[in-house]
Amino acid sequence: MKKVLQISTVLFFMASGIAFAGGTRENCGCGLGTMLFDGADGLAQQVLAATTNGTSGTQTFGISSGTLDCNLPSKYVSNEKLNRFVADNMDNLAKDVAMGQGEYVDTLAEIMDVPGSERIEFSQMLQENFSNIFTDGSVSHVEVIENIAHLM
Repeated sequence: MKKVLQISTVLFFMASGIAFAGGTRENCGCGLGTMLFDGADGLAQQVLAATTNGTSGTQTFGISSGTLDCNLPSKYVSNEKLNRFVADNMDNLAKDVAMGQGEYVDTLAEIMDVPGSERIEFSQMLQENFSNIFTDGSVSHVEVIENIAHLM
């Protein structure tokens, strides 16, 4: 009886894992395990994917190299000062970017370590790509930073 109860419990959790599991990538991150078990959203497959990612070192390699279905982290998005500045000044920054000059664009260039000799070109590039940077009214500060980073 005890063995039947144990087996029933295991089967229950496996079935609920299959029924309620999200995508493998959301639960397991990126790396070789995620690629090997792509599309397999069962509990056992997700555990195997996470274990493979963690024990083989492929997740760390993938993150640092931008391979194995991992995104290379942007040096700008991880910059807390830049994140805070853009988040706190979205409206004013958007106005200055639209004009191609201003205090907020100058501060942005300084935080992003744009050399003084390149700041005019930087401001022009921002102005020319306004619609690519501020894609819609609900764009987040992280998206704005990522959009600028892609242009650089």
